[in-house]
Amino acid sequence: MGNSGSSSSDPRLASATRAFTQTELDDLRTLYASLAAKSQSNGNHISPDVFKGYIGIDGPLGDRVFDLVSQKRRDQRLTFEDLVIAKATYEKGTNEDMEEFIYKLLNVSGDGTVGRSDLEVVLTSMFDNLFRSQSSEPKAGSYKEIVEVFINAANSTSDGMSFQDFQKWCSLLPAVRKYLGSLLMPSDSGSQVPKLVYPDNIDDSQILLRKEYAWHIGGALSPTELDEWKLLYHSSIHGLSFNTFLGNMLNDGPTVLIIKDREGDIYGGYASQPWEKHPDYYGDMRSFLFQLYPEASIFRPTGANHNLQWCAVNFTSESIPNGIGFGGRVSHFGLFVSANFDQGHSFTCTTFASPCLSKSSQIYPEVIECWGVASARADQDRTHANKGTVLDRFKEDRNMLNLVGLANSS
Repeated sequence: MGNSGSSSSDPRLASATRAFTQTELDDLRTLYASLAAKSQSNGNHISPDVFKGYIGIDGPLGDRVFDLVSQKRRDQRLTFEDLVIAKATYEKGTNEDMEEFIYKLLNVSGDGTVGRSDLEVVLTSMFDNLFRSQSSEPKAGSYKEIVEVFINAANSTSDGMSFQDFQKWCSLLPAVRKYLGSLLMPSDSGSQVPKLVYPDNIDDSQILLRKEYAWHIGGALSPTELDEWKLLYHSSIHGLSFNTFLGNMLNDGPTVLIIKDREGDIYGGYASQPWEKHPDYYGDMRSFLFQLYPEASIFRPTGANHNLQWCAVNFTSESIPNGIGFGGRVSHFGLFVSANFDQGHSFTCTTFASPCLSKSSQIYPEVIECWGVASARADQDRTHANKGTVLDRFKEDRNMLNLVGLANSS
């Protein structure tokens, strides 16, 4: 089946075949037969257009994927052997195998150097594929600003981006790594972009969390947390009030806190635990800090300490500053907003290996908004819990408290 341009003696094919079970190979044959039939090739190969339709990517990026998967033969034919080898890399290969493939993929020009123009093409293609169904009138160049934000996180020189720089870029932009690493994966893996829910009386232009930013933040989260995010607090509507902020935290799950300061920079943090009064740091290793503008980056916990989340309310001791924050140490947080919501600070911190998130360490919030992350799994658990007896629910709550206690211990 589909031997054109490939040899069954290819050692890569032999290795790739061993990575799959017989059932998985049969499924690949079925997939190949379906795509080859659509290509009208008498079952001999898959055409570029049909393959790009399968992965959902066209244009230069789609051409580059086809070129790499068909092993750069330039014969416009993708064989069954090609498909097995590529699928083995995507689904069965090591993390390094995958990253080497993605690094080659970024070089859409094919000149051997991953340059700024390559990144622009790749990111534009990604955003168009992710969001074109959500935009009734897509415009050319409509992603130019957001593309710049993502490229700004890259350490790219006139000589291009090295493989090591690419790996660091992927660590700062896990959504990019996740997306490019799923092009050949099954299509039922779930949405990568959460649905943003907010009241009708809030104009879209007031919202800091544009869909591209939500996708970026979601790259560091599990699929169950990418269902729906609901706006709980927005300073333009509710005022810059700490008490109102806490009063609006109606959900008992994670939240996404976003700040835009007077300098125009946008950044924030993902809080894995509810915002509630504590005299010391709390939270778990799922929390992280992020930047959205003028560059996009995510900074996850390093394990250097457990100073993850801070929420102090109505304390009179100077050693316990009232307000909310993440990381660092007391009075020297990775990100902190005072209880007056009128000022705060951001310092380099080892908790997240994060830099100062703003242009200067002292920050003056202009807009603050907070989103509740609705987990599909949590919703199912709550429904199940409500059906149980009082004793059953007590046992489940007790188990959860034990888990939280373990997570909070240092």
